[in-house]
Amino acid sequence: MITLDWPWVLLALPLPLLARWLPPVRAQIGAALRLPFYAQLPVTGERSRFSWWRLLVALVAWALLVLGAARPQWIGEPIGLPVAGRDLMLALDISGSMEQEDYELNGRAVSRLAAVQAVATRFVKRRDQDRLGLILFGSQAYLQTPLTFDGATVATMLNEAVIGLAGRETAIGDAIAVAVKRLREQPEGQRVLVLLTDGQNTAGALDPIAAAKLAAQSGVRVYTIGIGGGEVGIRTPFGMRLLRQGNDFDPTTLKQIAETTGGRFFAATNLEQLEAVYAELDQLEPNERDQRTFRPQRSLFVWPASAALLLTVGLALGSVVRPVVRLRT
Repeated sequence: MITLDWPWVLLALPLPLLARWLPPVRAQIGAALRLPFYAQLPVTGERSRFSWWRLLVALVAWALLVLGAARPQWIGEPIGLPVAGRDLMLALDISGSMEQEDYELNGRAVSRLAAVQAVATRFVKRRDQDRLGLILFGSQAYLQTPLTFDGATVATMLNEAVIGLAGRETAIGDAIAVAVKRLREQPEGQRVLVLLTDGQNTAGALDPIAAAKLAAQSGVRVYTIGIGGGEVGIRTPFGMRLLRQGNDFDPTTLKQIAETTGGRFFAATNLEQLEAVYAELDQLEPNERDQRTFRPQRSLFVWPASAALLLTVGLALGSVVRPVVRLRT
């Protein structure tokens, strides 16, 4: 279907008729060259016919210009858009404790952050119909990526996070507060925060439990994932040795945060458990779809405008070339 975005511009079509209705401009009578044989010139009728032809072309060019100014558009058939029913924010701990190498990936010991990045990237790619955001926190909490459907950008920002970028300590309460600020403007029942941390709060202006109560008041459900709690890797000249269990794992706080907001707590002490956590989150927060549609649009003004330009150039060339030909004959 073709429509006009500015149909009121068509009111300018009869403007050339005003030139016919306006009173003619009387020229001052002065000296002139009189030709006694002017009436016998044979070109009068031909010139008259040529003038009518030029007038017709000029009117067509004017109509095309007005049509182009009215912004004609082609509108296609409605196309359904799958829209997710969840706004999901990821809060990732990048404090110093996340550099503990107590996870194993592809047969080698890796840090907690590397394990989370590997698994969370796949989780982000699976939720291609959700709006996702990313918060990085250490001593301070920062919004790295606002809510967006661009999951590729979220995954890139997630993988580019480095330990210590936001400080070496852990401000869990501040991270929850930043997520609440970003999610509370979203529709109720669609506000979800996934918090990934070792659970030991050591910094920040807001206590984690107080932040959880604030999230509950704002309708934000928090799913907490406890990272660590397994054996800590110690690098020696003889390779990596897993010697002892980390003492910086605080599941009690994470459980209380989740219970306060109506979410759930997950413990991921190894990579397999971390994979299972994200698989369960896919079930807890399904990709709900809305019935939204859009109609593709394509602007068509260039076609009448180009035709008007060609006609105008033709008129200009005709007024120059024809007198030259007549002089030669």
